[in-house]
Amino acid sequence: MIAAKLRLAVLGFSDDVQVRLAVADMRTETTLPQAAIRGLTNYGAVFSDLLQRIPHDVQWLRGQGYRVHRPVVFFLSDGQPTDGDGWRHPHRTLTDRTQAPIAPNIIACGIGEAQPQTMVEVATRPEFAFVAKSGTDIGRAISEFFHSLTASLVASGHALNSASPQLAVNRPDQFTMAIDEVGQ
Repeated sequence: MIAAKLRLAVLGFSDDVQVRLAVADMRTETTLPQAAIRGLTNYGAVFSDLLQRIPHDVQWLRGQGYRVHRPVVFFLSDGQPTDGDGWRHPHRTLTDRTQAPIAPNIIACGIGEAQPQTMVEVATRPEFAFVAKSGTDIGRAISEFFHSLTASLVASGHALNSASPQLAVNRPDQFTMAIDEVGQ
């Protein structure tokens, strides 16, 4: 029942953005997309892509007869942005609800070299920003990120049936809230 209400797309980003899974009904998917570590960590590329992709996907979903709630972006990075401050303008435009009525909520998770302050700046709310605990194995951190993403989707899907649907965000195991790590 919950899967019938949710659609998922998976993008990979580096110096460009690659679609790993186009908007999909997870009830019909037989394989999961493969994640791959590639080159740079160009945050601007992914936020610029999302500026175009989200309105297109929302329009397509509405055209298919779906009621669309605010989109959610689960952002996972293994490092700091390699495009300096170049990501800030597309990110600000993407998340500004006065400019983009379908501005997404962004849950930001950092692993490896990703810094807590950057994850707080990427997330749309401080409590939506997480970083892997020091010494956490990268593979385990990625696994925990996807486990948390799944749990958040299921909990949010259940909330869609309530009088006031709310985004549920589950902190990945082996992660801390980034705001608690800022300045340490």
